[in-house]
Amino acid sequence: MPLSAPDASLPSSPAPISVLAVDDNVVVRAGLVSLLETSEDIRVVGEASNGIQALNETRRHRPDVVLLDVRMPVKDGVSTVEELSAMTKVIMLTHTEDADVIRTALRRGASGYLVHGHFSVEELNRALRDVTSGDGTPLSPVAATVALKEMRSTPLLQPPTPADPTALGLTQREGDILSAAARGLPNKAIASELFLTEKTVKNHVNRIFRKLGVTSRTEAIARWNGVAPADMSNLGR
Repeated sequence: MPLSAPDASLPSSPAPISVLAVDDNVVVRAGLVSLLETSEDIRVVGEASNGIQALNETRRHRPDVVLLDVRMPVKDGVSTVEELSAMTKVIMLTHTEDADVIRTALRRGASGYLVHGHFSVEELNRALRDVTSGDGTPLSPVAATVALKEMRSTPLLQPPTPADPTALGLTQREGDILSAAARGLPNKAIASELFLTEKTVKNHVNRIFRKLGVTSRTEAIARWNGVAPADMSNLGR
């Protein structure tokens, strides 16, 4: 009896999140990889022990997220994060709690900053999902405190004028989605407000990124609010 073809109407399982683990301590890195591999929706595609290797492995594997240590030989994480974040999402994963390091890493494009010993397996998995979907910026308590102090110390600016979607090369629908994102709504809430599926919203967000030449939600919102590319360094990218 011939086998029937798979039912195309059945939803397919989402692809696992691909991760590159970067840490010069072999024991810490091995523990991290073992931790990640306990989750069915996460796949470790490579490892590296310094910034140079991290850049090479990122170009080779194109992971969804790089988990990046701070203090490493050859090239440290802070001096590597900006180049890495131009290619993919980066979460600093380290023992370093120095405020200046945290501030610099976030300014240079890190999508999150987690300190070993301050998160559970579930929280790490959620951080990877949130960063991949563009719905969050995971921060350990010390990093959140630094980010809050930085925000409070930044002088208030005149309220930005939202952009005309067509002036940015966006469709009206893409403008509606970016406008909602600028109000702080995550993809799920945007989908509900605009009567779309969450997957459709994510597809629109990806197209918005490509059209604006940005790699993060923060940069896209900055463009929408009238901040020129040269001024984005002030937003922590």
